[in-house]
Amino acid sequence: MGEDGSVINKDGSPVLNWVSGRIWVNNHAHILSEIKDKALLRYIYFSLQKTDVTKLVRGTPPKLNQQSLRGIKIPLPPIAIQEEIVTILNSFTELEAELEAELEAREKQYEHYRLELLMFGEGIEWNTLSEVAHFMNGKGHEKHIDENGKYIVVNSKFVSTEGRVKKYSVKQISPVSKNDLLMVMSDLPNGKALAKCFYVDENDKYTLNQRICALTVKNNEKINAKFLFYILNRNKQLLRYDSGADQTNLRKDDILEIKIPVPSIAEQERIVKILDKFDALVNDISIGLPAELSARRLQYEYYRGKLLTFNEYAK
Repeated sequence: MGEDGSVINKDGSPVLNWVSGRIWVNNHAHILSEIKDKALLRYIYFSLQKTDVTKLVRGTPPKLNQQSLRGIKIPLPPIAIQEEIVTILNSFTELEAELEAELEAREKQYEHYRLELLMFGEGIEWNTLSEVAHFMNGKGHEKHIDENGKYIVVNSKFVSTEGRVKKYSVKQISPVSKNDLLMVMSDLPNGKALAKCFYVDENDKYTLNQRICALTVKNNEKINAKFLFYILNRNKQLLRYDSGADQTNLRKDDILEIKIPVPSIAEQERIVKILDKFDALVNDISIGLPAELSARRLQYEYYRGKLLTFNEYAK
């Protein structure tokens, strides 16, 4: 259990890790073990997952000290009941792990077919990105961030989380348009956000933050914007600038000089149609495995809440 730093989740529960095998724990975490014949450690783990420790966390950075930790109260039914609860909840977590493994396999499959479909040989026209797209850099929005703002601020966190983590701005300082491609230009060594792209799906909705660029197709009859998105997303010609040692900052010229394959529009549209289906199966929260995984997590949380809710009684 986290002691200081990252010690509390958004729902107020403590940050926990269930570990097995050999492990070394530093002085920023608590180690919990069970008292036999009184409590099962796995039961304690599940119970703490739904315990609100908000009032016990103090200071900056946040700290959950040993005294506060020892004061946390959890319900302790008989060992037989604990075992039954653990068996039920373990079945949910095992199913979730299987779904996560399946989703990871699908993601690898998607990446394989994406690379296959976007591999072109001789007879295909190649242009520099500067020949097929306009470039625009974003601007800082620090003074205009407001949770009640109208516009979604496109920053690296937004792009890297597929739009799940959002900040809002009351001003649209750097507007972007539908079918624009937005790309992360700066990331830590070996990060997963560098050159990651976001496809704009709606007008008057987003505003572009600094170190994110917007790319707009010059000629829609020559380049399909969604095809260009798939070509540019984490493009290896850009990832080669990541030294693995220092923060990478892509320059405008670095981006615009990369080579882009330009097959026929019909071929571009065929590729987009296939990749859109794969992308939906892997990433769309409303269908496919992500939806199943989300449903199982909600189901797990529901039954965990039911199984671990007890009426307190006086001894």
